[in-house]
Amino acid sequence: MSATMTSDSTSATAPAAPRPLLRLARPAAAVAVGLMLYLSFPPRPLWWLAPFAFALLGWVLRGRRLRAGFGLGYLAGLGFLLPLLSWTGEDVGPVPWIALAAVEALFLAATGLGIAAVGRLPAWPVFAAAVWILGEAARARVPFGGFPWGKVAFGQADGVFLPLAALGGTPVLGFAVVLCGFGGYDVVRRVVAHRRGAGPLPRGPLALALLAVVVPVTAAFASRGLVDTAAEDGTATVAAVQGNVPRLGLDFNAQRRAVLDNHVQRTEQLAKDVAAGKEPQPDFVLWPENSSDIDPYANADARQVIDRAVQAIGVPTVVGAVITPETGKLRNTLIEWDPKDGPVATYDKRHVQPFGEYIPMRSFVRLFSSDVDRVRRDFGPGDEVGVFDLAGTKVGLVTCFEAAFDDMARDTVTAGAQMISVPSNNATFGRSQMTYQQLAMDRVRAVEHSRSVVVPVTSGVSAVIMPDGEVVEETELFTPDALVAEVPLRSSLTPATRMGAWPELALVLLAAGGLGWASTAAVRARRAGRAKSEGEGPTAASA
Repeated sequence: MSATMTSDSTSATAPAAPRPLLRLARPAAAVAVGLMLYLSFPPRPLWWLAPFAFALLGWVLRGRRLRAGFGLGYLAGLGFLLPLLSWTGEDVGPVPWIALAAVEALFLAATGLGIAAVGRLPAWPVFAAAVWILGEAARARVPFGGFPWGKVAFGQADGVFLPLAALGGTPVLGFAVVLCGFGGYDVVRRVVAHRRGAGPLPRGPLALALLAVVVPVTAAFASRGLVDTAAEDGTATVAAVQGNVPRLGLDFNAQRRAVLDNHVQRTEQLAKDVAAGKEPQPDFVLWPENSSDIDPYANADARQVIDRAVQAIGVPTVVGAVITPETGKLRNTLIEWDPKDGPVATYDKRHVQPFGEYIPMRSFVRLFSSDVDRVRRDFGPGDEVGVFDLAGTKVGLVTCFEAAFDDMARDTVTAGAQMISVPSNNATFGRSQMTYQQLAMDRVRAVEHSRSVVVPVTSGVSAVIMPDGEVVEETELFTPDALVAEVPLRSSLTPATRMGAWPELALVLLAAGGLGWASTAAVRARRAGRAKSEGEGPTAASA
């Protein structure tokens, strides 16, 4: 193996003095990698660009020094995250958006360094793909609880690799896409080198490179048997209400009563449609996050209008509300509202959004944007998994931002959820691509846990998703609407649900092993070089 590493290292040596234009080739290609990854994400159905992006990234990083790997990785990160996260500046200007992208790109820079480090190992595509997942795992956890937006898996809702989500969750799905790209580059690299007269084509390394392409694709097709839409526990007729907001942007919060009234009126209209036979009677109704930013426990008028709407439709309704206790932090809460008994159960959002629902380092952040003071009182997290029993159906609750985190949806399924609801509020982000990026996450979660997913959103896009990830109904943006659909209920657990974080841990350990091997090999090479230099010194002097 050491001989192979030495050979690979020698063949990867760059020309001594490349022309100035060639010096720009890899930085430009790194930016192109990021842009290709961005284009592979919804709302564009270009998922297949992702493996090609990683093939190009393999050319950019393999054989580079660690410092170059860090810089090139950062350029790729900026090329990817700046356009992907542009919605974060929709109503607060470019400074928070650019700052977020710049910080998150540091994780991709560190990932680039790691890929450069393992690029000289035998079977390097495997280790390099694992290093990418290591970077995603870190970004999903730090700082401030992490920000997993832009995980490779979330761009694959329309792709052939999607069934792998049911096999091992988003880490395995992402690993397969990255491995396929790196393996494809390694195949091309070896064939081109052979045709240029670099010697015989090494069959063993070429076979490994081909396997890095074939195995992920084969595994994806083999995993299709894990994707099932059969109704194991019967079906439920569910309604998702989208009341809409009076205007776009952050200022919609100033119209809290108008938002509540919109959802009340649209629910009452649904009740009329049911009575007229235009819509089937739902078993339960789902309102979105922030559908009542007025605390119905503290405000009798808000409670009265919600009661009126729920009694009109006559079935349990989940209401998204902001709870304002006299002391302590606010709560982003989902309330199970019974037509006879009123509020009977609650779920407090467990993963609250930094810089959106609470402001870390408020005094420091204020130096860059006064918009932090729009969040006058921080939200606090809940600590219990949300599963409501709605008319006999166990519904798992994953509030908006929580859908980006692997454990949030899984917790509800292992707690008995037969379907999942992801109530959301995307009005702050206008008509940006954010809502489509989030919808893609929900589709991946549907396949990952083999559950129907219903997404009620204040301003859209609300949707009904089958356990195979297919969207069967959806609304338009900023349009009052109500979706009524019959969805299958399921109780079986996919391998991904059963294993939880273990596949990710295995890939992280694989990455750590590759980085450790590369570090050890580098130290040994330096020692050998130093010993050789010291051994030749006296001979040269005596001569």
